[in-house]
Amino acid sequence: MSGTELPPVEPVGAVACVIPAKDEAERIAATVAAVQKIAGVDLVVVVDDGSTDGTSAAAEQAGAIVVRHERNRGKAAAMETGAAAVAERDGARARTLLFLDADLTDSATGAEPLIEPVVAGRADMTIGTLPAQVRADGSKAGGHGFVVRLARSGIEQATGWAPEQPLSGQRCMTRTAFEAALPLASGFGVETALSVDLGRKGFRIIEVPIEVRHRATGTDWRGQLHRARQFLHVRRALAARRALPSRKPPQ
Repeated sequence: MSGTELPPVEPVGAVACVIPAKDEAERIAATVAAVQKIAGVDLVVVVDDGSTDGTSAAAEQAGAIVVRHERNRGKAAAMETGAAAVAERDGARARTLLFLDADLTDSATGAEPLIEPVVAGRADMTIGTLPAQVRADGSKAGGHGFVVRLARSGIEQATGWAPEQPLSGQRCMTRTAFEAALPLASGFGVETALSVDLGRKGFRIIEVPIEVRHRATGTDWRGQLHRARQFLHVRRALAARRALPSRKPPQ
């Protein structure tokens, strides 16, 4: 045997998946079923964040543990509620936490590569980088990139690291890393704030390519409103951390 000491590896079955969900009755069952096929995941918690449809019933029927918010409290609150539900069942055992979006359906199995670097001790948080997403009409999804640029610049200013996809919600992390980031930033600023807070504290963060698909945001007024809210929330999270990128004078 080599004298090189290997990093500790958490046992198989030490991963809990937390899925925040809001009005995802049509997609959540397929997402839960796919997550249950990921090696190492033995607990799936869906946090129904004030849905007005059958999200809770569909998730329960698919085999998930469901925790419900009576009113919509936002993604960060749903993540905290889900992690608390996992901790309540873990006792002294601290599981790795896998956070996935509710609309991935059967593609959620593609998130499996996020887990290995964390349980093998090479990363404290992994962030999934997704392939280009395509809308139902075959056109390429995505906006003008101004929210991504803001988040990337703020994270780089705060930590020296510029992620490719700073807004990705597909993440895996140790319980220690998650607790170090509490309380989470509210609204759409949660992912950006996670990277800033953990990066500043010296936690190891890496991006991992994954093959998953989610519902693409449109370019109609609803899509534009969504991006405007994203921008404001990310800006607020960066401002609270004094990480707003400075404007460079024109050359």
